[in-house]
Amino acid sequence: MSDITLFDYWRSSASYRVRIALNLSGLDYRLVSINLLEKEHKSEAYLARNPQGLVPALEIDGHVLTSSLAIIEYLDSKRGLGLLPQDPVTRAHTQALAHSLAIDIHPVCNLSVVAYAADIAEGKDNVREDWMKHFIRPGLRAFETLLSRFDQTPYCTGNAPGLADICLIPQIYNADRWGVDYADCPKIITVVEACRELAAFQDAHPDRAKEKAVIKR
Repeated sequence: MSDITLFDYWRSSASYRVRIALNLSGLDYRLVSINLLEKEHKSEAYLARNPQGLVPALEIDGHVLTSSLAIIEYLDSKRGLGLLPQDPVTRAHTQALAHSLAIDIHPVCNLSVVAYAADIAEGKDNVREDWMKHFIRPGLRAFETLLSRFDQTPYCTGNAPGLADICLIPQIYNADRWGVDYADCPKIITVVEACRELAAFQDAHPDRAKEKAVIKR
């Protein structure tokens, strides 16, 4: 059994990112399901791992790491994944690309945020769907424009998947789930098609994660 354990929720975008990074690293790891709908992330046992009560949390190398981007940076530096370029300017542009999704879109489309929006808009129809579309589509259009700084050969920033690809694919999963139209984003579509060919991305898909996870009780 692996000594690396990822505590995640199968539909969590942040968890999805870390699963992709772990798969790209080639590390063997165990998935433990933390059911957000059943408030398992608020349990005393889980809060001891992550006081924020957020997924994912990763047990690795004798440490417990939290926050998807911090975990990915650790894996990148510790395992030499090459997710970011060395040139400072290109590195900054690449981080901005990834952060436009992981920091600018994802937090406002987080499950708890959308649930609260739906609660305070009680009685109105399609609040969740409208909320998601309101934030995701403009974010993807901006990402499409930011991609113009790079050649999609065939991934976001070069010929190997990097941080931006790891952030894009979970966001596209959410876009598809909520019926967001991004047909006018050909660069994104090209990247998505390339990533979907890779086992690391396929095996990280929420449906696969749901099947593989150990249920935490």
